[in-house]
Amino acid sequence: MSTHDLYTAEVDPSTWNVPLTGDARFTWEYDDGRDRLLALYQKGKDKQWDSVKRIDWDLEVDPHDVLGVPDQSLAIYGTRHWERMSERERGELRMHSSSWQFSQFMHGEQGAMITAARIVESVPDLDSKFYSATQTMDEARHVEIFTRFLQEKVGMVYPINTKLQDLLDETLSDARWDMPYLGMQVLIEGLALAAFGVIRDITTKPLPKQILAYVMQDEARHVAFGRMALRDYYKELSPGELKEREEFVIEGCYLMRDRIRGREIWTNFGIDPAEVDEMVENSPYMRMFQSLLFSRIVPCVKDIGLWSPRIRETFDEMGVLDASKGDLDALMSQDEQIAERLDSERFAAEEADRKAEVDAVIAAEAAS
Repeated sequence: MSTHDLYTAEVDPSTWNVPLTGDARFTWEYDDGRDRLLALYQKGKDKQWDSVKRIDWDLEVDPHDVLGVPDQSLAIYGTRHWERMSERERGELRMHSSSWQFSQFMHGEQGAMITAARIVESVPDLDSKFYSATQTMDEARHVEIFTRFLQEKVGMVYPINTKLQDLLDETLSDARWDMPYLGMQVLIEGLALAAFGVIRDITTKPLPKQILAYVMQDEARHVAFGRMALRDYYKELSPGELKEREEFVIEGCYLMRDRIRGREIWTNFGIDPAEVDEMVENSPYMRMFQSLLFSRIVPCVKDIGLWSPRIRETFDEMGVLDASKGDLDALMSQDEQIAERLDSERFAAEEADRKAEVDAVIAAEAAS
């Protein structure tokens, strides 16, 4: 079935063309580069995996309860709109909400794949080209995973959110080689990584938990890559050049904040967008969710050296300044451990099942 048959709204079947700017940079320096980036490149090679084999796609998913989380996570819970809904309509709303969330993940991962390929082309140093090549493969795998999940398990797809599309457009159309890093590795990937983590930790359903845990294992490396590259480069920039990057971050953070409101979901249920914004603001879950979504972005922005009073004021106004105290290395280590523990638990259980089958066969033969 074509993805276009599953979209909740009509989508232009032609491609979205973003004009490329800037130079494609070759380097004739093939000596070893920075040890930290080369180590990350080696890790990127070592950690490649096949989604067909690693993920248990036989697990069932109820499209009307994809994540198995409390209804309090829905912005309209407890409002007059919620009270007048039937149980069938509430199930439809859960389906739309999960479809919207995973659809934005899918679109964002395609943006990440294209941006990683753009970094291979435009970044001047070979060690960064090496690592970005592994990331491009990672992002292709993620697009594959989210597409399959939406098509086979949910059966509904949302078009790309306009705020996400705007940020992708700005990221890809900027001629400066560091801007794809800043827009994708720091902002889009940082927010996605935090969103993955929240859903991974609260879902009670095994398939989305597997998907998000394994994708996060890759994404943690990607954010680390952006930090390393930009931290080194931004030390060399003038105050004026840094200010331009800071303004890009501020605009991007507002786009990301507005993106998570999910206005498209609610308008499909006949709710006015202005009222949606008010409900999101008044929802304790959504306020908590928003603050957690910036848990990766804020400390990363600080770490790479974009920490002017203007940046701090913006994060304070958004209510996420305290996230600057977060330990990114500890969060990434935790992401790795959760994925590895999930593997261990899954494959240990499968081994136990196989052993039980063998023991049963042996016992049956001994009794005959």
